[in-house]
Amino acid sequence: MSQRSIAVLGSTGSIGTQGLEIIARFPDRFTVASLSAGGNLDLLAQQAVATRAPLVALASGDQEALRAAIGRYAAQAGLAAYAPECVVGPEAATRAAACGADVVLNGITGSIGLRPTLAALESGATLALANKESLIVGGPLVKAAAAPGQIVPVDSEHSAIAQSLQAGRAEEVRRLVVTASGGPFRGMTREQLREVTPAQALRHPNFAMGRVITTNSATLVNKGLEVIEAHLLFDVPMDRIDTVVHPQQMIHSMVEFHDGAVVAQIGLPTMLAPIALGLSWPERLVDIETPVDWTKAADWRFEPIDDEAFPAVQLARRVGEAGSTYPAVYNAANEVGVDAFHEGRIGFLDIVDTIARVVDEHAGIESGAESVEQVLRADAWARERAAAILGLEIAQDQGSATQ
Repeated sequence: MSQRSIAVLGSTGSIGTQGLEIIARFPDRFTVASLSAGGNLDLLAQQAVATRAPLVALASGDQEALRAAIGRYAAQAGLAAYAPECVVGPEAATRAAACGADVVLNGITGSIGLRPTLAALESGATLALANKESLIVGGPLVKAAAAPGQIVPVDSEHSAIAQSLQAGRAEEVRRLVVTASGGPFRGMTREQLREVTPAQALRHPNFAMGRVITTNSATLVNKGLEVIEAHLLFDVPMDRIDTVVHPQQMIHSMVEFHDGAVVAQIGLPTMLAPIALGLSWPERLVDIETPVDWTKAADWRFEPIDDEAFPAVQLARRVGEAGSTYPAVYNAANEVGVDAFHEGRIGFLDIVDTIARVVDEHAGIESGAESVEQVLRADAWARERAAAILGLEIAQDQGSATQ
């Protein structure tokens, strides 16, 4: 594999920081072409100096403050001459995505990753996609913009499916099986879920992630989004995508072929291997993750999702079947609900109940998804409706996500 230049979007988040760790381990394979972050100016400046990225982008902050911070850290590192281009503002991540990198690792959380995703595809870069929301929200727009093989999934479940699909031809695939940990509230009834707290929702049993994704894992909205993502990525109908709770998360997902064989990708419940494979696809890097120790006894459990307690996946199936702007509405209403839950203004069950109400109301006004503007209008409408249903006021910007 020749050396690849990487744009890291959401560089200060979980995916971005792990991606940069992998890049630093393989200086002969990777260079950093650009970095973008939401508002963590200090960490972004440190990353810029460590990687000597030529373009540094910050969604929210002050350009001069960013330059000054980079200058301070550069001086401390003996790199006083380092002075990258600094871009600040709502289009910063889009600029970073369009910088001409070989690979764009989109680790932004939320629908605000849509324009950077489209910019990366338009630039011809390979898109290592961890920002599932941009595909789910953008749907047909993203698929139309992508050349065959241009999108490499970084979500562990979809990376597992992509790897497992190499065992057979597309026409031999019977179904996909997406695994779920079940989150911190696995086994609880709907009535018990009424009293859970934001702090409890953030105690994911296996992964350390940001607030939105961790909460989505607790409601199983994240699994609903992943079912839609699998449908869009792999062109498999929604009724041929199953979900199963696998608390240990050692099997990241599976593909069933029409002869009855099931191929699974197995590994420790971390994101290192999927991120690395996103950067190097289709080649594999050496010693990214510790393999499973088959000399030790272990029990792996599988169980169905309790759709009464966790209705988010069934709702996502309905949304995915409807297509168009429905997935954008599902995602936007959820982001409003997650913020309100962590602000102590609503209960845990109100998150998915509100999504369902907004989706139902959308049925009367849906108007197509032929442009980014239409998608973002649906996104904004859903945020406003969710806020109104919950008796909240909402800011006018798009999305509550972190980068």
